[in-house]
Amino acid sequence: MQPMVIDASSIAAAAAGLWWPVLRVGGFIAAAPIVSAGTVPARIRVVLTLAITFLLAPAASVPAGLSIFSGAGLVAAASELLVGVAIGLVVQLAFEAFSFGGQLVGMTMGLGFANLVDPVRGANTTVIGQFLMVLATLAYLSADGHLLLLGELANSFRALPIGRGAEDQGLLFAVVLRGATIFQAGLLIALPAVVALIIVNIALGVVTRAAPQLNLFGVGFPITLLAGYLVLFAGLGGIVEGMGGILREALEAVAAMTAAPIRVH
Repeated sequence: MQPMVIDASSIAAAAAGLWWPVLRVGGFIAAAPIVSAGTVPARIRVVLTLAITFLLAPAASVPAGLSIFSGAGLVAAASELLVGVAIGLVVQLAFEAFSFGGQLVGMTMGLGFANLVDPVRGANTTVIGQFLMVLATLAYLSADGHLLLLGELANSFRALPIGRGAEDQGLLFAVVLRGATIFQAGLLIALPAVVALIIVNIALGVVTRAAPQLNLFGVGFPITLLAGYLVLFAGLGGIVEGMGGILREALEAVAAMTAAPIRVH
């Protein structure tokens, strides 16, 4: 029986082959929707990072001569983290748009005081914002958005090779562009409800002007709440459809970053 020979150079090469992909996957896990939530234990995120890395490592080509302990290696490490965070953050920003739209509707309905601590984002949000976030998560999962996003992460190792991902200016431009659309998408989601509630408030103002003895706070607040819930219920189908369109645009933006267009139905 021949003794087992352990080659230190082979071990170092294998470690380097996993080191670079694990940085990109780790950045992705830290920024992607659902898995980056504060309610997901750190151990689960570490296990997911390692499991996805072992699956995607064969698709990653490490440049020859790229050392971990060198200046170029540090730059490459930062580049890999940036690429992973950018891929996950583009879709995460769409969820922030839904939260912003819920904040607008909630404030217009008079629910600004009804704040909840969102365990996913670690911040206070209105009940309407939390409701829209739950709807968006369900729409995202029902459309297999998480699987499509993982597919784009795998494509990124081909389109954005290790050590050269940060050289693509389109990567940063896509993240900035999606960040600029948070307010636009949030307004589109909240606009029907906000317009309807403004009309209700104008009508209440006219009634109060005609009958000053009417208690505006005692009558107007329940009417505004009821009108807000009725508008949300009536427009729920359109809201979900709009969420699907915003998520589709975010996934297409990720596909453009990885130079592999996808079709989301």
